[in-house]
Amino acid sequence: MQFHVENMTCGGCVRGVTRAIQGIDPEAEIKADLETRNVEVKTGAERQAIVAALAEAGFEAA
Repeated sequence: MQFHVENMTCGGCVRGVTRAIQGIDPEAEIKADLETRNVEVKTGAERQAIVAALAEAGFEAA
């Protein structure tokens, strides 16, 4: 699944996004593209759970 994270603007943000997603699924495969602000996630977790975790970490995902 893919997410657009508009406020992911630096390497620290990428680490924060990664930590938030891995908090839901430690085995998730995450590819973040800082230039496009897109995050691709391979996981068995539900989309809404990831969106909620990102929001809690301060990242709005669409």
